[in-house]
Order: sequence, then C-alpha cells, then structure tokens
Amino acid sequence: MNNIYFIGLMGAGKTTIGRLLARQLGLNFYDSDCEIERKTGVKIPLIFELEGEEGFRKREAAIIEELSQLHPIVMATGGGAVLLPENRHFLKSNGKVIYLRANVHDLWQRTRNDKTRPLLQGGNLRQKLEQLHHERDPIYTKLADFIVDTGVQSAAEITNEIEQLLNQAANCEPANPAQQSNVA
Repeated sequence: MNNIYFIGLMGAGKTTIGRLLARQLGLNFYDSDCEIERKTGVKIPLIFELEGEEGFRKREAAIIEELSQLHPIVMATGGGAVLLPENRHFLKSNGKVIYLRANVHDLWQRTRNDKTRPLLQGGNLRQKLEQLHHERDPIYTKLADFIVDTGVQSAAEITNEIEQLLNQAANCEPANPAQQSNVA
C-alpha cells in the first residue's frame, strides 16, 4: 500500500480525516506540524517568531522528507507544505496525495477562534484565507491524485468516500491525474 498524504488549507480537516482514515486502514498516522513540535520541543508559533516562515519551512521540509520514507503511513501536512518543490516531490513520489478542499467561508468558520496558526494572526482573517486559497489552490490541485470537497458532511462520511476512492484506484489506476469527489 502507498502512503497517503493530505494537503489543503488550514482548517480543511487534514488531521481529523487523516487520523480517522489511518484508524480505518490500520496504519500509523503522522501530522507533520505535530512532529515538528515533538522534535523541537517548542510550539510552531514560537518557531515562526524566532526563525520566521523560512526557518519553519526548512524544518517542515526535513520532517516531510523523513516521514515520506516510512511505509505505509497516513500523513497530514501543514497548509503551506506544498510551497517548496522538494516537499511536492517527496509527497508525489512516495504515495497518493489527497487535497481536502474547503471553501473560504467554511475555513473561516473553523479557524476564526484559533490562536495557534501564525499565518492567520492579526488583520482580517477572511481576507488572509481568501489570499491563501487564491495562491495555493492551483498548487494543491496540480499535486493531488484526488480532490475531495469538504463541507457540511461528517468526518466519517468524508473518510468513507476517500477509502472508496483509494480502493477504486488500487483496482484500476485512474486515467486522469486528479479524480474529483464532491462528498456532499
């Protein structure tokens, strides 16, 4: 079995869905942000404060490289992990990439009270999310083997749909690079 990697903006459900899918498939689950915190012994906002986004991205790349060598696993990446070409390479060449796509309003609802996400602090949260979505959606879409739209459906429904997509892919590799699913 290939590794399974979740990409998407913060608040899309990567950790929640990843953890559920790993449990259903009997695989180990990793959250790249949690692994960074575990290895450094400090929270991500402090890394951003001391090293800036560039320093954080270097740490993130090292963790993604390390985790992508484990097989088989399920991993939730940070929202910006796809910004570095080396991360995109590690993900694409070592497993299936699932883009959990959510609309900006849903992302805003899910993250508006979260004070642990450095890129969302200060200023207009909705504008920041719109900007991040505008910048990153094309990267996520191009990298993804599967695109799953999240919304009002439950985490269990999304997880079941992803498991079906993975089973279909295992039985017959899709002709197009990104199969899309609207799990509404």
